[in-house]
Amino acid sequence: MLCLMPMARAMIGLASLLAGLLAQGCMQPPLPERVRPGPLTRHLVAERVSAVVVTRRQSIQDWADRRFPKMDEREDVDGGSAVPITPDGYFLTADHVLARVGGERNAFVIYRWEGRLMTAKARVVWRSASADLALLHVPHATPRYYRWTPPDQWLPEGTRVIHGGIATGYKSPTGKLTSTLAPEHRFTLARRFKISIRLQPGDSGGPVVSASGGLIGINSAVEFLVPMDTAIFVDSEGNRPNTRLLDDLIKCDRRRNSGTNAPVEQTAVDDGW
Repeated sequence: MLCLMPMARAMIGLASLLAGLLAQGCMQPPLPERVRPGPLTRHLVAERVSAVVVTRRQSIQDWADRRFPKMDEREDVDGGSAVPITPDGYFLTADHVLARVGGERNAFVIYRWEGRLMTAKARVVWRSASADLALLHVPHATPRYYRWTPPDQWLPEGTRVIHGGIATGYKSPTGKLTSTLAPEHRFTLARRFKISIRLQPGDSGGPVVSASGGLIGINSAVEFLVPMDTAIFVDSEGNRPNTRLLDDLIKCDRRRNSGTNAPVEQTAVDDGW
């Protein structure tokens, strides 16, 4: 039996990958499903609403009973939305939401669990400025989390979506993808896509969700056309990581921190969102 050297196997694998990419490039994406996100999908999104808070505080436990910062204290507070993606405390957000993390500033996650709001100090696992994505971990269970749309599935332009950002997600109309996401391959990089929903400050880091409740990607930015001092909304942008590589990253982090992911802070309050 012929034994292939490691380099030869790698070349064959690369050739197969390139052949697959070329074949995909010649394929026409399917027509988008016209199903709109319904009440069940909106309820799913509402149950998973999460936020990131960046502050000099060492704790935000007093926020649990709605003692939020006074006006003269708010310049210390920054943040945006977050997305639970595993049952054991991993969240995605937009990297720019964490722009002020470091030094004296900490990141906290606020999320819903069993009809209550929970607060937890977060550990930054990974960040990518180029992809505008960041992975956080809190040492608590997050049984309500998102599952990705299948990585081998086309997400064609026109696919109906909603989003779950904390600023406007609860009242956002149904939108659609205005660009196409092709199936993911092992070496696919993080990809930017566009949606027709107008995002607001605070929505960054929130989920973009399909009609069936699958996670498509993470809110990132809004694009405007500004002719003669009049801003005209064009579209909003989101980012989708390579979900397989992200899963590998999370598995590696679990192994590395298996003995240190003890609870740090957890506060439960009655649900008010």
